[in-house]
Amino acid sequence: MPAMSVSARTTRALTQSSWIRRMSEEAERLRSIHGPGAVFDLSLGNPAVEPPEEFAAVLRDLLSEERHGLHKYMSNAGYWETREAVADDLSREHGVRLSASDVVMTCGAAGALNVIFRTILDPGDEVIVTRPFFVEYGFYVDNHGGVLVPVQPSADFGLDLDAIKAAIGPRTRAVLVNSPNNPTGRVYSAESLTELGLLLSRRSVAVGRTIYLVSDEPYRRLVYDGVTVPSVFRAYQNTIVVSSYSKELSLAGERIGYLALNPTMPDAARLADGLIFANRILGFVNAPALMQRVVAKLRGALVDLSLYERNRRVLMGALIESGYDVPSPQGAFYLFPRSPLADDVAFVRELLEDRVVVVPGTGFGFPGHFRLSYCVAEEVVDSALPILRLAGQRHFGDS
Repeated sequence: MPAMSVSARTTRALTQSSWIRRMSEEAERLRSIHGPGAVFDLSLGNPAVEPPEEFAAVLRDLLSEERHGLHKYMSNAGYWETREAVADDLSREHGVRLSASDVVMTCGAAGALNVIFRTILDPGDEVIVTRPFFVEYGFYVDNHGGVLVPVQPSADFGLDLDAIKAAIGPRTRAVLVNSPNNPTGRVYSAESLTELGLLLSRRSVAVGRTIYLVSDEPYRRLVYDGVTVPSVFRAYQNTIVVSSYSKELSLAGERIGYLALNPTMPDAARLADGLIFANRILGFVNAPALMQRVVAKLRGALVDLSLYERNRRVLMGALIESGYDVPSPQGAFYLFPRSPLADDVAFVRELLEDRVVVVPGTGFGFPGHFRLSYCVAEEVVDSALPILRLAGQRHFGDS
């Protein structure tokens, strides 16, 4: 038999593939056996809420225009007017004045992260990330010859600055943060970000190279109980913000996002040139033309958060009553309870027997927990609750 055509590198990656996708595929398999209504899938962060009403109106208006070149190539950085709109919105949110030249439109946040790592990493360079984290980060860094270096969080899933400091070495090129965090929903405090900025300033001087702070913020506007997300731009000069409209506008399948440079960053223009070049040569070429025009007109629009708020409240209340240890998420649309079993994968498989699909904490580099996504229809949550309660009673006793 001839050798397989898949590379050894890809073969290794497949064995470490995302538990999120693995569990989503398991849900699909169960639906094919039992029917869609008999499977309670809390695995995937795929919003059940439809885009805001304004989205359809803007899209219809654009398509009805007799405009030449609506679907043609544009600058690899994106339409200037879209970049201006994004820069204006970010300026208001962060209290730092950005211009269109500080923004590059991308194929979602995933595309933006790959563009960044292609631009700043040399082979063997390291990117530090706090656990638990979105597992795809490791693949994005590896795509460009880098090495992901996970560190432990603080006891409340915040940033452990001592752990980050200990991990910084001569090959450190970036620290990657995600706030609100997937999977915990934790929002990192302004104080911790300021301290992180001071640490990175000192350590950049000590190691003799710029250490970037890359902030992945697709859940920035999905927050609860009056929480606000502090600005990383105000904490550190050498910061790149990444985001997408997948969550705040429920446009996950449209693959539209952006990256933005801190305008106070030294040599920002040269970094921007590298990012725009990477956007082209990685094959993204440019962000989707039609969606760029749409989001430029949806200034301030946001999905209706009432379903997420309701599901968050109902799930948390029922789980806590059933004995689970559940940190309260400040943002995003996930819960990250402690698993009743030390082996979180075993507990997730136990739930699968009753057709409740969740993701083990092992898939986020943090065993002993599991993630539930509550961006789902009410009936999915309500149907899963009795099974989650019974599992709690088995392991914790009646509460």
